[in-house]
Amino acid sequence: MPATSQAIQISKDCSDCPIRYRAVCARCETDEMELLESMKYYRDFEAGQTIVWAGDELNFVASVVDGIASLSQTMEDGRRQMVGLLLPSDFLGRPGRTIASYDVTASTAVTLCCFRRGPFEQMMNTTPHIAQRLLEMTLDELDAAREWMLLLGRKTAREKIASLIAIIARRNAAIAQHDHRSAFTFELPMTREAMADYLGLTLETVSRQVSALKRDGVIELRGKREVTIPDFFRLMDETGDDADGGPLV
Repeated sequence: MPATSQAIQISKDCSDCPIRYRAVCARCETDEMELLESMKYYRDFEAGQTIVWAGDELNFVASVVDGIASLSQTMEDGRRQMVGLLLPSDFLGRPGRTIASYDVTASTAVTLCCFRRGPFEQMMNTTPHIAQRLLEMTLDELDAAREWMLLLGRKTAREKIASLIAIIARRNAAIAQHDHRSAFTFELPMTREAMADYLGLTLETVSRQVSALKRDGVIELRGKREVTIPDFFRLMDETGDDADGGPLV
């Protein structure tokens, strides 16, 4: 039987947090966690709800505990382009910069673990573990942005769909501490409409390519959202990525 990613229960105790060992606090010691506890609070957003608009002041920074949010930019003529996704354990906000650079919208129901900006920035100056982990996450985000340039610019529709499923599957497996070398089942948190918008494809193309991946045995589907990856390495073959290029984050 494949392992399954279950819906998580959000604990207010940091020691039980599902993203504890991937988030910005991953390297923190007990006393540092207690300090973070004193400045944190949770915020929930419904699917489609705006978390922050570009140009608005963001008086907190946050880790995504559950759900997916999209980053997008709007041009003067109203055209919009999604430029990134925030997945569980990703970091929202930039220390030292209070103005949001992108529109951030909840693609699914989202729970954020928020930290008041002032105390968090002070803690960064005195706690190397926070600064080190944030640097690691920033470099991972840079790698992901480069991957996304390749995906949008060079990959076929099938490779784009496979890449997006692989990214989400890998993150779900990491949160669940599951070895992705064996079969894994998870809930795909994005509608096909959202996938089309994010990948620059039509809805019909997304549906056709998802069906093709299912028909070829690369993925298994139950209902609209439950996805099983029988063989993760076969899925990775479908992404078109260099096998020696390192893991997607």
